[in-house]
Parts: sequence; structure tokens; C-alpha cells
Amino acid sequence: MKIARFNDDRIGVVRNDTHIVDVSDAISHRVEKGPQRVIEEIIDQFDTYRSVCERKLAQESGVPVSSVKLLAPIPRPGKCLAAFSNYIDSPNRKIENMPNEYFYKATDLLGPEGTVELLDLPAVVVFQPEAELAFVMKKTPRNVKEADAMNHVFGYVPFFDISNRGLVRRTQFVPKGQDTHGPCGPCITTRDEVSDPHKLVVKSWVNGQARQNYSTEFMARKIPDQIAWLTRFVHFQPGDVVATGTYHVGLGPINDGDVLEIEIVGLGKARFFVKGYGPRKDAEWLPGVNQPTPPPGGGMTKV
Repeated sequence: MKIARFNDDRIGVVRNDTHIVDVSDAISHRVEKGPQRVIEEIIDQFDTYRSVCERKLAQESGVPVSSVKLLAPIPRPGKCLAAFSNYIDSPNRKIENMPNEYFYKATDLLGPEGTVELLDLPAVVVFQPEAELAFVMKKTPRNVKEADAMNHVFGYVPFFDISNRGLVRRTQFVPKGQDTHGPCGPCITTRDEVSDPHKLVVKSWVNGQARQNYSTEFMARKIPDQIAWLTRFVHFQPGDVVATGTYHVGLGPINDGDVLEIEIVGLGKARFFVKGYGPRKDAEWLPGVNQPTPPPGGGMTKV
């Protein structure tokens, strides 16, 4: 099942990627609960909501997806984490040298047709969008066993990790954690619809020109491994999001006026726009090959 948010925070189920059936009336006190609590409730009580959604799908044809305004499928998760260097995308990358490591993204996620904002930061060499598979969590305890980890996944969503390259900083707050730097959508595809999340094809485009095109089979630390490691340190709540990293081949710049698209085959396609506030930046940059230049005298890059 594909679950989407649209228009004035309504909830819909996507049929055949072309139509959306409104199921908002099935959620009591939806407006009073607010967007994030509603999504959390759907995830937490999905065994109940599934039957309601299935009845609606059987009774109604819905309206074209193109006739509604899609919103971020998870409006403000309690946690949005993203994996560092989690793909075997070059000969010198070996899984034994790629430990689990994550950083926090801003939790105000950007929905389809939203605008990525690129601030005027002179030290940034280039802005790059990393197309990724993200998974959406149910509530978990600590120390989930790897063998049981997938039972705690609710679903999946296409996700861009927007990256500001060339900065030397102690955290990823400025390089990757700014507002609008987590575009995602179009919807959450529930786990039961994806037979193997490690056999999905991820694609991206800028202004209609192909950029990334890779399979999640090259993921170094697979999703069960990620969940087992992460839950050593955190509890997950319904709606928390984890982006799984990217295959870096095909990365390129984005600048003011660009149109950015992502598709994960079977999970849907979403489009975003780019607004830049500084000069155009087109430097070639490949993570793991290029390295930020420390400022004179060392320390952090000032922004």
C-alpha cells in the first residue's frame, strides 16, 4: 500500500501510481491531532487502518494524483538519520572498512514540488543531491536483533540528501543538516509491497538529464544491520526516518533554477525545485576522492 499526504494535510492511498483515494475521514480528530501525530497513529495502528483503506480502495476510484498537491509523506519525524559512506561504489571500498555511522538531518522534510534552498556560503565548493532509499520505522525497543529488524520497518520512501561540499566542520549541521535539505516523496510504500529492499533501482535527474542510476544491492551495511546497530543507541518511534546512503557514481552539481527528480522503481517518482542565493558552482566533487581544504591555520571553515 502507498500512503500519501496531500492538499490540506489529508491522507490518501495511491492506486496504480496514477490516482489517490482520500481516507482522511477514517482518522478521528485528524485536524486536532495534527499532521505528524496522524502519520504516527497510522503506522502504530496499521493493522486497523489497513482494512479501512482496503475498503475505501474497493469502493472508490479516487482522483488523479496530478490533480492534488502532494506533501512530505512524513511531515516532521522525531528523528531523521542518514548513513555515511554506505555503498561499495569503488574498488577501494571494502565492507570491513565501512563501519556504521550516521548523522542527523533536519526533521522538517520537504515534500514533492517543494524548493531546495542553497544559501550563499562562499566556502561551499559545490551543492550535490544524493538520491537514496530511506526506510520508515515503527516503534522499537533498544537492542533489536538483526534477525528481527525488518519486522520493525513500516515502509520505504525515496529521499534526497542535499550536500554542501568543501566545508571542514565538526558536525554535518551545515554541510547536510539545513532546512529543505531532506526532500522526499511521493509517498510511503509499506514494507509488504517490497520483496527485497536490497534489489531496488534508484534513479535521479537534474533538468531532465540522468544523474544517478544504481541498485541498492551495493549497500554495504544492509537495513537489518543498520537497525541492529542504531538501536544500541536510540529508540525508534513510529515515523522516524533513516536514509541508507548513496552510490556516488553519477553525482553532479545543482544550482539556482534547476529541477531535481528522484525515482525508486516501485516506490514512485518526485520532483523538486532549486533556489540558489549565491553564485553558480559547478566544481567536480566525488566523496572519498576529493577532500575539503582546511582553512588557513587549521580548524573549522567559518560560515
